[in-house]
Amino acid sequence: MKQKVTTAVNQITEGVIWKQLLFFFFPIVFGTLFQQIYNTADTVVVGRFVGKEALAAVGGSASQLANVVIGFFVGLSSGATVIISQFYGAKDEKNLKLTLHTAFAFSIVAGIVIGVTGFVFAEPLLKMMKTPADVMEESVLYLHIYFAGILANLIYNMGAGILRAVGDSRRPLYVLIITCVLNIVLDVVLVVGFKLGVAGVAFATVLSQVISALLVVLMLVYTREIYRLKLSQIRLHSRQLWAFLRIGIPAGMESVMYSVSNVLIQVFVNDLGTDTVAAWGTLGKIDALFWMVINAFGISITTFVGQNYGAGKFERMRKSVRICLAMSMFCAFIISGFLFVFGSRIFALFTSDSAVIEIGTHMIRFLLPSYSIYVIIGILSGALRGAGKVLVPMVLTCGGVCTLRILWLLTMGVRKPGINTIMLSYPISWSITAVLFILYYFRRFPRSHQNMQLF
Repeated sequence: MKQKVTTAVNQITEGVIWKQLLFFFFPIVFGTLFQQIYNTADTVVVGRFVGKEALAAVGGSASQLANVVIGFFVGLSSGATVIISQFYGAKDEKNLKLTLHTAFAFSIVAGIVIGVTGFVFAEPLLKMMKTPADVMEESVLYLHIYFAGILANLIYNMGAGILRAVGDSRRPLYVLIITCVLNIVLDVVLVVGFKLGVAGVAFATVLSQVISALLVVLMLVYTREIYRLKLSQIRLHSRQLWAFLRIGIPAGMESVMYSVSNVLIQVFVNDLGTDTVAAWGTLGKIDALFWMVINAFGISITTFVGQNYGAGKFERMRKSVRICLAMSMFCAFIISGFLFVFGSRIFALFTSDSAVIEIGTHMIRFLLPSYSIYVIIGILSGALRGAGKVLVPMVLTCGGVCTLRILWLLTMGVRKPGINTIMLSYPISWSITAVLFILYYFRRFPRSHQNMQLF
């Protein structure tokens, strides 16, 4: 039987939608901004004080592999956060607590398994990706240190996801501000001061992640809300584990397919030389301004849909999707225009190498006009995930974006090699997938909630 609790008015299920979306969105986007500064500091420091080989090592194949792992776990953990948001919206304290403690136990187990596996297979995987020989040694070193400390990263991501699921997007922001500043200081001290190069960047990242994990855990341990974490109760509960893995596994596989396609793209980019590798890796830092905004809207709508679904407010749930889609599309046009105009100047902040800047500027101007297409995919998939519907969206994403992109690379990428052919895979795959998502969304979110087919 559900245990009901009396809490303050939940603004996500009661307040003005556009205002609450913004209140929830801004801490997430600023948090992502600090996360990006956190990551970008690594590339700026090594690019300026070590060299373009170190820049390619940190921002190239090693970064892609790390993204595969973290993306998969974040996808898995999204299952827990969706379930928790629904229980929180329904004020079901018992099941919320069981899911919360199961989620943390899962994070610990996953951190140990992923850390050991990643450490052992880092070098073979980098070789499979055709990582240039002049950056191989430093790429392996970076990944060994990164995977040795990945447990802290997973605990932070799970804890921050839980806080956002219950509507608290501010405290994860505070954690990221603290650890961002710490990471920059450690980068300068270890790389510039102690001359540790790529190892210094990796150690700075791991130490910062340890602090972020500790802070998030303390926030959950000392809260007085129903989502309080009790360390003595951290254990796996099979029913709750299966409940969030049912949602998390498809989301994790979707993320992996995205990352696999990006890894394959990295393989084709690696064949074009160190200058192109450095430019491609740096582009990933620059256009992150766009992705962090769209992903923040995606996280916001997942929480809104999850809590309103749990509260049975289906019309409010649909309305929040429409508002979020309009807001995110507007932001997409503004950001794309800004990066298109100032892209070359931003590139010059990362490196003084003229060849890298020239290649990178061309990449920005080629890709940015099509970025707004992805907004449809990001928002609609986030909405469907919040309602617990993840299997078909996973199939649409894996087939429309990932598989199509891979087929493009293995056909056109081989027949007509070059950076333009590689980049063209993005707008083509996004356009087809966006159409599929629109058709599926209107089938699952009809105007009458009596006809809704969410599960």
